[in-house]
Amino acid sequence: GGFFGLNFSQVSLSNWAQGGENSVALSSTANLFANFKKGKVDWQNTLDMAYAMVQTGSDKLKKSDDKIDFTSKYSRKISDHWLYGVLFNFKSQFADGFNYPDDSNIVSKFFSPAYVTLSPGITYKPLDYFEVLISPATSKWTFVNDKYLSDAGAYGVEAGKTVRTEFGTYLNMKFKKDIMENVNFMSKLELFNNYTDKNKDNASKVDVNWENILTMKVNKLITASVSAQLVYDADVIERTQFKESIGVGFGLKF
Repeated sequence: GGFFGLNFSQVSLSNWAQGGENSVALSSTANLFANFKKGKVDWQNTLDMAYAMVQTGSDKLKKSDDKIDFTSKYSRKISDHWLYGVLFNFKSQFADGFNYPDDSNIVSKFFSPAYVTLSPGITYKPLDYFEVLISPATSKWTFVNDKYLSDAGAYGVEAGKTVRTEFGTYLNMKFKKDIMENVNFMSKLELFNNYTDKNKDNASKVDVNWENILTMKVNKLITASVSAQLVYDADVIERTQFKESIGVGFGLKF
């Protein structure tokens, strides 16, 4: 099953005394899942994608959101609330990214960066809508396949190299529940601490990826959503990254 959403917004001004600029924005999201559960086996697969463009005034059309996030988690029950297994995660994007308003230098591309995480571990699942995976032996790979970005040493990959390997502790916590009729809340927290970083300062800093999405269904076709994401990775930038979006538009759940 899954959910597909398409949001559109437009502002047109003519002789508007208070000022402002014409704008057009279009965003799309897709959240797909395929799960298998039988006996002691629990296999969960999710694919989350997003892409958005915006144009303001006479500016060119610009990318405002871009996301590919695939997770596959295979587990077997040990007891009622405990499971053991392995999690695989892949993250990247579709299109070239720029540090606007400067659109002369590319800062990201498909598979530049891309992140692959492989985590064998133990899962605590006391409720159907809440679970925590803990892995003390997680491998994480950061790929930068573009030569320009690789030569610049982008995303913590050594200059001239295309991949960086890390090994450390990983925690993945997920909450997803209908908190009231036609209102769903999802929160996912990922923490990773690298054992093997040669930079002792960065080795003690935990990578954080925290996503929250609130989806509200108005009727069969109209939905509204609010999302917020906080990211911290000292190897990429020594500051907390934050992204927030609000959308109202067409939504289809299947």
